[in-house]
Amino acid sequence: MGNPKAFLTIHRKEAGYRPIHDRIHDFGEVEQTLNSNDRRQQASRCMDCGVPFCHWACPLGNKAPEWNDALYKGDWELAYRLLNSTNDFPEFTGRICPALCEKACVLNLVEHEPTTNREDECAITEHAFQEDYVRVEQPERNGKKVCVIGAGPAGLVAANRLNHMGYSVTVMEKNESAGGLLRYGIPNFKLNKAVIDRRIALLEEEGIVFKYNSPVDVEHLSEGFDAYVVSTGTPTARDLKIPGRELKGVHFALEMLSQQNRVLAGMEFKKEELVNAKGKDVLVIGGGDTGSDCIGTAHRQGCKSVTQIEIMPRPVDGPDDPKNPWPNWPRTLKTTSSHEEGCTRRWNINSLEFLGDKNGKLTGVRVQEITWKPNPDGGRPLMEPVGKPEIIKCEMVLLAMGFLKPEQPKFAPNVFVAGDAANGASLVVRAMASGKQIAAQIDKFLSK
Repeated sequence: MGNPKAFLTIHRKEAGYRPIHDRIHDFGEVEQTLNSNDRRQQASRCMDCGVPFCHWACPLGNKAPEWNDALYKGDWELAYRLLNSTNDFPEFTGRICPALCEKACVLNLVEHEPTTNREDECAITEHAFQEDYVRVEQPERNGKKVCVIGAGPAGLVAANRLNHMGYSVTVMEKNESAGGLLRYGIPNFKLNKAVIDRRIALLEEEGIVFKYNSPVDVEHLSEGFDAYVVSTGTPTARDLKIPGRELKGVHFALEMLSQQNRVLAGMEFKKEELVNAKGKDVLVIGGGDTGSDCIGTAHRQGCKSVTQIEIMPRPVDGPDDPKNPWPNWPRTLKTTSSHEEGCTRRWNINSLEFLGDKNGKLTGVRVQEITWKPNPDGGRPLMEPVGKPEIIKCEMVLLAMGFLKPEQPKFAPNVFVAGDAANGASLVVRAMASGKQIAAQIDKFLSK
C-alpha cells in the first residue's frame, strides 16, 4: 500500500460530464476523464482494507485494492494485468457498471466518498490499449469445439475464456454485429461502439469465429460441437396491455434505442419506420436505466419535453438506505446524466389508457396517482388510487418496464445457459460473471 494515509487528505474527485449545452447535440460519450496525476491520486485513496468489501461486492471478484495500488505507483501495465485477470472486458464495465464495489467501499460507509474504482478501471484499460499492453494471444488448441449462441456480454466472456483454454470457439449471432445489449441497448453517449469493435477485432485475431445474421433455434442445435453456450439474453420486453396499445406512437424502449444505434452505425430506415422524438412530448414509462437511456436519446433527437413515470414509490434520497444498509447496494434515488439534461420525474403513477385521435395517433395517456398499502394476507402490497385520473399529453410513449425472464427447454448435458438467458435481466457485470462461470463449467465437463 503506497500511501496509507491518502484517504485522510485527498477527497474523492470524479471526472464529471461534458456541459449539458454541449453534449445534448451529439452522441459522443458524456463522461470526461481526469489527467494521469489526478487519476493516480484517486487510486491512492484506496485503504487496502483487511476485509475488502469491494472484492466481495463485485460479481467478477475484481481485486480493486491491488490494481489501485499499482496505478498509484505508476505501474499501469501491472494494474491492467491484475484487472484483466478477473475482468475480461474492463473497458465495458469501466463505462457502464453501477459500481457495486464503490457502494461497498469502507470509505463510502465512513465518509460517503468511496474510491473511484469504476473510473480508475476505465482509465487503466484505455491506457493499456494506448501503450499496447493488450496483446494478441494465440492459445494452443485442444481439438475440441464450442458453439456460443449470442454475442452479448455473457457470450463474449464465455467465448474469450474458452478460447484462451484452447477450445475452438464459434459465436453465432442473430444481429449484424456483436455486443448484444452493449451494442443495441446502451446509447453511444454512454458506450461508444468503437470500444466494442476494438475488442471484437482482438477476439477475432485470437481465433474466435463470429457468424452474424445467424439466428439459432436452441431446441434444434446443429451438430459438430462438443458443447454449447446459450447466451441469448432476455429478448421479450414487458408490455403494457391497456386500451389504446395499438396507437401509433407507443413503442418499446429498445425499438428506439437499437434503431438509433443502428442509424449512428450508418444503417438507413424509411421515414415511416423511424422511431424519433423530434418535436414531440415524450412519456417514458419505467424508472430504471433503460428509461434513463430513452430520456437522453430523446433529447438528442430534439424532443419538445420528456416526462418519466414509475409505478413504484420514490426511492429515499440517500446516501444511505436503512432497508438495505452498507455494504449492500443502497436503493436510493439515482439521478443520471440524462436526468440532468431535463426531465419531469413522477412516482406512484399507474397508466390506465393510451389516448389517440381519429387517425390512430397517440395524443396522451390517462394515468392515476396511487399509493401502496400493506396486504393483510401478506405478499404483494395493494395498489390504491389517490384522487382523480389525469391525462399526460404526449405524442410518443416509450415502454421501459424491464424484460421477461425466458423459459428454457430441458437441454442435453453439454448445453449450458449463461447470463440473462439463465437468470433474467440484470446488470452487464453479472452477465459477464455468469459467462466466466459457464466457461469454467464447460472446461470441467469436457475435461472429464
